[in-house]
Amino acid sequence: MSGRIIAIDGPAGSGKSTVARAIADRLGWSYLDTGAMYRAITVEVLRRGIDVHDEDAVAALAAEVEVSIGPPVRLDGRDVEGELRSEAVNIAVSVVAANPRVRQRMVERQREIAAAQPIGTVVEGRDITTVVFPDATVKVFLTASLEERAARRGEEGADSVARRDRADSTRDASPLRRAADAVVLDTTGRDVDEIVEEIVQCLSSRDSN
Repeated sequence: MSGRIIAIDGPAGSGKSTVARAIADRLGWSYLDTGAMYRAITVEVLRRGIDVHDEDAVAALAAEVEVSIGPPVRLDGRDVEGELRSEAVNIAVSVVAANPRVRQRMVERQREIAAAQPIGTVVEGRDITTVVFPDATVKVFLTASLEERAARRGEEGADSVARRDRADSTRDASPLRRAADAVVLDTTGRDVDEIVEEIVQCLSSRDSN
């Protein structure tokens, strides 16, 4: 790995994207939203009319297309940023993301992207600290109350967020888990800058040891 990794996991709406982007901006590191990669694949699955439960067809598509993290997120050069959080994608993405071969391909791609960064990468998702980068420089698990997470997700609502929680935590392939050595931070009612400062301090402590 060329640079250092700050790996951030957590359920939907826990603040991963906001916090990860803020840390990357502060440190001048690259930022990688792994969830957007699965959403991009889901966009294409739906566009082609592929049954999301057809594991072979979905896996074949994931092996065939190229996801660029942007911004904007592109799939085979096509800007799909505006389609990533449609209701159809919100419903289908957990099925696509649970496909073991899709996850294998995306993990390979995520590691390739991070390896190409000369300084460091802030990576966020749901299996980053346990599967993708288990040896990350700093590992963080963000959480928040269901009510606050639903409010942050806006159009999804509490039922949709709870459904994602169940799907992400119970899938066979790389389920959402808290790494034993991850720093756990509850973001409920807390300022983003405060959370960012705690994580940066964790990095500073790691560097000084």
